[in-house]
Amino acid sequence: MPFGAHEALEVHEVLTAKVCMIDHFLQYEMQASDPTLKDLIRRHRNSALRNYNELVSYTHDYTGVVPNEVQFSQVASPDTIQYGLRNPAPVTPIGAPTTQLYDEQICRAVLHSHKNSAKNNMAASLECADPYLRQMLMNTANTANYNAYEVFEYMNARGLYQVPTMRDHTAKTMLHSYQPF
Repeated sequence: MPFGAHEALEVHEVLTAKVCMIDHFLQYEMQASDPTLKDLIRRHRNSALRNYNELVSYTHDYTGVVPNEVQFSQVASPDTIQYGLRNPAPVTPIGAPTTQLYDEQICRAVLHSHKNSAKNNMAASLECADPYLRQMLMNTANTANYNAYEVFEYMNARGLYQVPTMRDHTAKTMLHSYQPF
C-alpha cells in the first residue's frame, strides 16, 4: 500500500523530529539533578520511543498495531494548579557556551518539545488519507499533549511556570458575552 506524497513527507518530518526528541531527552535525563524530573523524562522518552517504533513499523509493512484512540485516565484537578504571578524570576538566554544545563532549562526544553510534537503530529494527521496512519499521528499528538501537561504540572508546583490571571469580573465579562444559540 503506497502512501500519498503528503503522507510520506509529513511522516518523514514527524519521524525526524521524534529522533531529535528521543536523543535530546536522553541528554536531559543525564543532566537533570532532580530524581523526579529524571523519572519524568525517562518515561516520556520511552513513550516517544514507542510512538516512533509503531510508526516506523507501520510504514515498513503496513501491519503495525491497529491504533485505537488513546485514553488517559489521569486528569488533574484545577485545584492543584497555582494561579497568579509570584515575583517570577527573569528569564534570559545563557549567552555563553556551557556543558551543563540546569533543571529549569531542561523543563522548558522538554515542555516545548512536547508542545511542538503535539502541533506537528496533529497537523501531519490532517494530511493523511490512510486511516491507521492518521490515527497513529493523532494518538502521538494526544500523548504529547498529556506529557506536556505533566511537565507543566511539575513546573507549576515548583514555581517555574506561573499562570497569569486577570480580574475575575474581566474574565467573566469577556466569556459571558458568548450566549447559547
